[in-house]
Amino acid sequence: MKLRALIRRLWSTRDIERDPERSLGNDEDPYTEPVELQISDVIDLHAIPPHQVKAVVNEYLYESHRRGYRYVRIIHGKGIGVQREIVRSILERTSFVTCYADAPPEAGGLGATLATLETDRS
Repeated sequence: MKLRALIRRLWSTRDIERDPERSLGNDEDPYTEPVELQISDVIDLHAIPPHQVKAVVNEYLYESHRRGYRYVRIIHGKGIGVQREIVRSILERTSFVTCYADAPPEAGGLGATLATLETDRS
């Protein structure tokens, strides 16, 4: 699933939460156009619902790799470490991720993970 479609679905869910008068059964979708997000070398997962984190991180990694980013920082928060473990399990099984580690304290410490991505050698 494309990151744009995920964000579109997330925003429509958020609007329903903010406006309880809107119903899920409403056939009129105000979000007919995909929302384009600026992809950078940092993603903050605080605004992403937990059940969407895996899909968003996977799509973000593939898009970052496609754009040629060498390093990315994934901000997952400190908490009790559940999001960190989800992110790291994805990084572990992503073929183009060469290594990852906690961010330095000034970049989030235990609340963020830095990952190194392979560059295209063509």
